[in-house]
Amino acid sequence: MTVCIKDCIQNMNLVIGCTIGCSYCYARNNVRRFHMIDDFEKPEFFPDKLRLMEKRRPQNFLLTDMSDFAHWNPEWRNQIFSKMAENPQHQYLFLTKRPGDVVFSTPLDNAWFGVTVTSSREKGRIQTLREHISGGHSYVTFEPMFDDIGAVDLTGIEWIVIGTETGRRKGKAVSKPEWVRNLTDQAHALGIPVFMKEDLLPIIGEESMVQELPPAFCRVLEVQKTWRK
Repeated sequence: MTVCIKDCIQNMNLVIGCTIGCSYCYARNNVRRFHMIDDFEKPEFFPDKLRLMEKRRPQNFLLTDMSDFAHWNPEWRNQIFSKMAENPQHQYLFLTKRPGDVVFSTPLDNAWFGVTVTSSREKGRIQTLREHISGGHSYVTFEPMFDDIGAVDLTGIEWIVIGTETGRRKGKAVSKPEWVRNLTDQAHALGIPVFMKEDLLPIIGEESMVQELPPAFCRVLEVQKTWRK
């Protein structure tokens, strides 16, 4: 049975706003719709939300659903990582489209740094991520895909996520089954788990869906089951 990735990974939007300006950005549309901040192009930090990390029940947290890690203010980053160090029960995920704009290192083993690749021209972002961020773990998200990504160097990558563009944008990018299978085969050849987002179901079919998580994420979900709700 296909699951929604949000059932496995919870959003914690400590920073809202992004300066990149992708045409397909759902976060910008949501922020404007619900008036979360005045200007999406001017990211804002919400330190009061740091208390969410104090939950003893472990979680897999994505901290960049509405922002880009590379464009966080260094002071925000310091506060966030200090709080993370106090709460090692969780796994923390970060994502960027601009790995060349940040140089960062951490000793925390429960930090996951990802890069988004949407076309074959952007494959170099993976190497840039390796060069600019050290410590923790690395992953790649391929979504949306505007063309066949082709062969990719997944050295040091511990997880890949594959998806397609959602929403009703005119001319939206729709991932093709062969593009998805290509990336899946390359990852599996290296023993890397693959998670196909639920939006791929009508494209690739139930029998071809693969939804694998890194062992660290699976352990969090198993521990969650032992806690009373």
